[in-house]
Amino acid sequence: MRRLLPPLMMLAALSGCGLRPVYAGGGSGPVATALADVSVAPIPGKAGYFMQGALATRLTGGAGAKTRVEVELDDQITGFGIRTDQAVTRERRTLRARYRLVDATAGTVLLDATASSDAGIDVVSSEYALIAAEETALERLSGDIADQIVARLALYAQRTAPPK
Repeated sequence: MRRLLPPLMMLAALSGCGLRPVYAGGGSGPVATALADVSVAPIPGKAGYFMQGALATRLTGGAGAKTRVEVELDDQITGFGIRTDQAVTRERRTLRARYRLVDATAGTVLLDATASSDAGIDVVSSEYALIAAEETALERLSGDIADQIVARLALYAQRTAPPK
């Protein structure tokens, strides 16, 4: 009996922890339906092109969506790892996004937050390879930030969903 008591107590504590799955109800649950009703406002620039595409694959709201996400990006490339001849050997690409969830009809801001991610890039002698690495990093960072934005929107949708 002494051996069974600690596991049973842990199970009892777990059942009352209050954790709930965000996507409860699957595709017809409140979070999934809320995310399906979010459109993405146009985002300028090359980084905006990648971010718009990443968000569009995750959020499927169209022209009649009740809410839209507006994103402002800050894309920076910083050189470091300087050799004795002052040549840069490594770069860090940092992408920061300030995003707002806006009620499409009233124009009120429902959520205002930021997300960021960075990647290291080796500087090589081939300029083409460096440009390709920088673009690949930008595409990957856009996907990372899109995941962060959608996760935050999902939490917002879960917290604001009407109780059952």
